[in-house]
Amino acid sequence: MKATYILFDLDGTLTDPMVGITKSVRHALRAYGIDPPGLEALCPFIGPPLKDSFMKYCGFPEARAEEAIGKYREYFAETGIFENQVYDGVEDMLRRLKAKGKTLLVATSKPEEFARRILEHFHLDRYFDYVCGASMDEKRVKKGDVIAYALETAGVRDVTGAVMVGDREHDVIGARENHMDCIGVLFGYGSREELEDAGAAVTAASVEELAELLLGQND
Repeated sequence: MKATYILFDLDGTLTDPMVGITKSVRHALRAYGIDPPGLEALCPFIGPPLKDSFMKYCGFPEARAEEAIGKYREYFAETGIFENQVYDGVEDMLRRLKAKGKTLLVATSKPEEFARRILEHFHLDRYFDYVCGASMDEKRVKKGDVIAYALETAGVRDVTGAVMVGDREHDVIGARENHMDCIGVLFGYGSREELEDAGAAVTAASVEELAELLLGQND
């Protein structure tokens, strides 16, 4: 797993966005007269594209799901975006990877503008050569498309030297669509079963285990 180019998912991989995302979803649902039983019930929204989640978990038709994204962003853009925390050990891992000359990218289905603000807020932007996310108009939101965009942005033509790191099946599937391996992390919001069924090359139970995979145990 000593890849030169390492693509990281953001939510559930670098940071734990549970509070901000679930409160933003709750804000959107309340606009439609829906009051969820608790924030934990909204955790499945963490990771996948929002439109897909509103359609899958709330039964919204496509037009309403697209409208609900706007309601979600009313809360998220000002408050929810920073109701977030960096997983312990992540910054040290990123520092070590950069010291080893790795090229680090973020590839997230979160709008790129929001991803940049989060990384800057937590002072993680200094470690990333490229930050690539979804477009605000949702035309580029599927993980495979985001990964393809990230690879193109970084000028990566030989993907044998690249690996994706993420916590949900969408990360694994998107990586496979781009002929890449994916390391599934178990400290986020996807289960071992979800990640392995999707075809993750290997899983990491902790940030420390992930660092060992990416750096080599003795580095």
